[in-house]
Amino acid sequence: MPRVNKICCIGAGYVGGPTCAVIALKCPHIRVTIVDLNQARIDAWNSPDFHLPIYEPGLEDVVRKARGRNLFFSSDVDKGIQEADLIFVSVNTPTKKSGVGAGSAADLNYVELATRRIAAIATSSKIVVEKSTVPCRTAESMRIILEANSKPNTRFDILSNPEFLAEGTAIKDLFAPDRVLIGSLQTSEGKEACQALCEVYRNWVPNDKILTVGLWSSELSKLAANAMLAQRISSINALSAICEATGANIDEVAHSIGQDSRIGSKFLRASVGFGGSCFQKDILNLVYLSESLNLKEVAEYWKQVVTMNEYQKRRFSKRVVDTLFNTITGKRIAVLGFAFKADTGDTRESAAITLIRDFQEERALVNIYDPQVEHSQIWSDLSEASPSMPLETIQRQVSICSSALEACRNAEAVVIATEWAEFKTIDWQSVYAGMNKPAFVFDGRLLVNAEELRAIGFKVAVIGRGERL
Repeated sequence: MPRVNKICCIGAGYVGGPTCAVIALKCPHIRVTIVDLNQARIDAWNSPDFHLPIYEPGLEDVVRKARGRNLFFSSDVDKGIQEADLIFVSVNTPTKKSGVGAGSAADLNYVELATRRIAAIATSSKIVVEKSTVPCRTAESMRIILEANSKPNTRFDILSNPEFLAEGTAIKDLFAPDRVLIGSLQTSEGKEACQALCEVYRNWVPNDKILTVGLWSSELSKLAANAMLAQRISSINALSAICEATGANIDEVAHSIGQDSRIGSKFLRASVGFGGSCFQKDILNLVYLSESLNLKEVAEYWKQVVTMNEYQKRRFSKRVVDTLFNTITGKRIAVLGFAFKADTGDTRESAAITLIRDFQEERALVNIYDPQVEHSQIWSDLSEASPSMPLETIQRQVSICSSALEACRNAEAVVIATEWAEFKTIDWQSVYAGMNKPAFVFDGRLLVNAEELRAIGFKVAVIGRGERL
């Protein structure tokens, strides 16, 4: 069985950075190098003040302990490849925007480029590990590319090791994972490579939490897991619409059905919609896979999960307009939260982007506050959401504020779009005093105590609750 002494991770993003930082921390005998062509990102990982390019609770502490000891960040991709025994490929796999499969298929350009680079540079045998979320049988394409371009006496073994991290709890998830999944070809060489990676994880993960499966099962399991979780969110959000129409309370409904041991309580919290880099992208991958296999009904089934999520966002923004006397033109709306969820700076597929775009189309004025998202990221996301609108026009309608209190000042309504803990402890009495009256709060994350806010004087609308204002 090959022994892993040096690991290289290609890609210093939300998966590669935290994952390999934890591997370095837990395996001080292994040299871990994280490489990326983005020099600015590498500089941030190496910054003296530890102003890392990713916000994740606990990540800075991990990097502080391991960086410079056996954890290194570099833009010298070739050197990292050449020296490693095992290479994680952890690059971006966005949904294709053009060509065959546009809107659903994964764009594997970065995966292919990384694979070709490995083949071009490597002069010794390597274990190459898919860490990116990829469509089923991507490993076959990687294997063909590597074998077609490999040098004499150089062998490549391909493994699939998908991540199951939740942003905001990624370090906790890495320290104590529900499972570590490793897929390999069921050949003697494939199984040996699989055991080599198992030995790395066994430094801190109990053996019964390490699952070894076939290569294709591993690839599909990642898509399936995210699809099932997203399905639960869309299901509870569909019920939230019924609750609002009938006067039922989604919290009570979710608690009731969550007590059923066959169902459980996780991912039954209604919201303005799910976001992030994984759920929508992975479901659309599953849709494209089903369509390519001529499984039309299966594709339609999974597509409806995304359709329901988009409906939930539109329904929430429409409720804001309808409640504010059917017009928000010229009215100021405070949007609290821009990240797709709390405890992350990630904005990919954030519900806030859709809400703000809808408010802009209604010619409202929007104040935004988020405790972690960089201002440049907000402007970039809003520009991408409204490509026909010049940034100067967007900035005439939208302001980015330095606090929740500032964002709410002179507003007609407050929209809670991200479940940041600090929004629970806002001085709502001061917020109310600084707002135009009547003052409205729209809670899209089931975060605030509606009765306490109503006692102050607010008109409160909570997602999934049918109270009349």
